[in-house]
Amino acid sequence: MNKLLVLSAEAAEYTELIQAAGLHQLEVRSAHDTDSAISLIADCNIILGDPPLIGNLLPSAEQLEWVQSSWAGVDNLCQKGLRRDYTLTNAKGIFGPLISEYVMAYLFGFERRIFDMRRNQLNHDWRPLPYRPANEIELGIIGLGSIGKHLALTARHFGMHVTGLNRSGSPCNDVDRVYTRDGMADFLETLDYVVLTLPATLETRHLVDARVLSMMKPSSILFNVGRGNSINEDDLVDALREGIIGGAVLDVFEKEPLQQDSPLWQLPNVFVTPHTSANSFPEDLAGIFIENYQRFLRKEPLLHVVDFELGY
Repeated sequence: MNKLLVLSAEAAEYTELIQAAGLHQLEVRSAHDTDSAISLIADCNIILGDPPLIGNLLPSAEQLEWVQSSWAGVDNLCQKGLRRDYTLTNAKGIFGPLISEYVMAYLFGFERRIFDMRRNQLNHDWRPLPYRPANEIELGIIGLGSIGKHLALTARHFGMHVTGLNRSGSPCNDVDRVYTRDGMADFLETLDYVVLTLPATLETRHLVDARVLSMMKPSSILFNVGRGNSINEDDLVDALREGIIGGAVLDVFEKEPLQQDSPLWQLPNVFVTPHTSANSFPEDLAGIFIENYQRFLRKEPLLHVVDFELGY
């Protein structure tokens, strides 16, 4: 009998969905926080849950074989010093549509002058504002994993010109050209929007710093929907204040919640959201777990296995 601990703020929803699937040889336990989980975890060989909650409990999971993360980002579980004697899988393939919706909502807010129109409305100002068609927009994506690829597909649907940047420079569907970090300046020089969809790794930490920001067009808008550590926030604040770039839409930060004294709250060319561009919906994640559990029973390779060294 396999024993599963569901450890999440949404444990009840996950548990209901998993039990409804009638999975064989599976006993399900659930907890909403680490305090309530500590007495349940010792003989559990499978954990499904939120990485920040799982990390502190790894030493207590004496029979652990597999962890299914409810998030795409698993940096909490890949830190040096944490145990790695189990299979870690993450949630791929479900966040691309949600993040694409988020990016396009803000992008078209800028392009169709929605924020300006609202301001004019409040001032009773009947003034048509110019805009351009989507096929004149240049979008760049840094990080071409499942999320970046879906965003590229969405942008191409609207006719945008899409370029990308990744570690290898390997071609990608729906991306006109892919660069590596050595080609950063050429990649950035014509882009209207730059979207970060990167995981949190040592390699991506502060990838976007003063040097990189200086390569962007003064009108460019920077999005971060990946992980907060990919931007040097002090350098970003300086670039925003000095007009080096046009603005930023930020859903993730180095420290979350965003500190109350951060200048990012007040800068007029910044939009801050509280890490909500792509929530983990239990019905989506439960489907991934159920498929992987059936593979686990058959001793087949699991989907979305994480490389602890790479962090994704």
